[in-house]
Amino acid sequence: MLTKLINFATYSSLKIGAPIDTYLIQTPQDSLHASNIRIIGRANNMLISPEAKNLALLDKSFSYIKEEEKYIEVGAATNANGIFRYFKTHNLAGVEFLQALPGSLGGLVKMNAGMKEHEMAQSLHSINVNGIWHNIHSFPMAYRNSGIEGIILAARFHKTYGFNHKLLAQCNAMRASHPKEPSCGSCFKNPQGDFAGRLLESVGLKGYSIGDAAFSQKHANFLINKGKASFEDAISLIELGKKRVFEASGIMLECEVQILY
Repeated sequence: MLTKLINFATYSSLKIGAPIDTYLIQTPQDSLHASNIRIIGRANNMLISPEAKNLALLDKSFSYIKEEEKYIEVGAATNANGIFRYFKTHNLAGVEFLQALPGSLGGLVKMNAGMKEHEMAQSLHSINVNGIWHNIHSFPMAYRNSGIEGIILAARFHKTYGFNHKLLAQCNAMRASHPKEPSCGSCFKNPQGDFAGRLLESVGLKGYSIGDAAFSQKHANFLINKGKASFEDAISLIELGKKRVFEASGIMLECEVQILY
């Protein structure tokens, strides 16, 4: 496979990292021959070590939207906003929350991304993994975890008419509380029956920083880069968050951000 040098200090949404040679997957056959490869997509929910190895990116040929009789097929490299705009323009329901989420389809499916009670699994029909189509029910699709092993190349959405403008307004209102600094989005998954942001705030970590890595003053569960945060800064802050919350509540927070060493 070809490689491409990507500087994660500019490419990732958190703006932390270093230049790393990254494999470029151009065909489904490439995915079959890729072993121990980790797809980085648009690196929107990732914290990538300068020492990370075996990273890969889907070629632009996997960025497309194709309408069929009963479903909408979308390539895994298609960005969230492009999917949102297509569905809105064609009065299709199911992905209204994507306007408030960054990333490309592959990553959104991989982590079963969503907002509150709305998530990708609810509107998906099937998923192409390593060139083979699987029904959505083949995967567990739990909270922020699809259970999918392998490389996601495309997905098909149910073709349901009736874009939900009320849901869009709700998602936009939620997004207003998100920080504007470089961020990986939610740092931790919400534990059952509680919120990671509330727990972090309760132990005095809202706005707390190590170096230039910080838990946002606007929303405590957002890990942000105030300028020149290092990988080590971010890891130290994440570990501190876990430690303080566990000591105070007995709850061990689980990372939503994907950390690639």
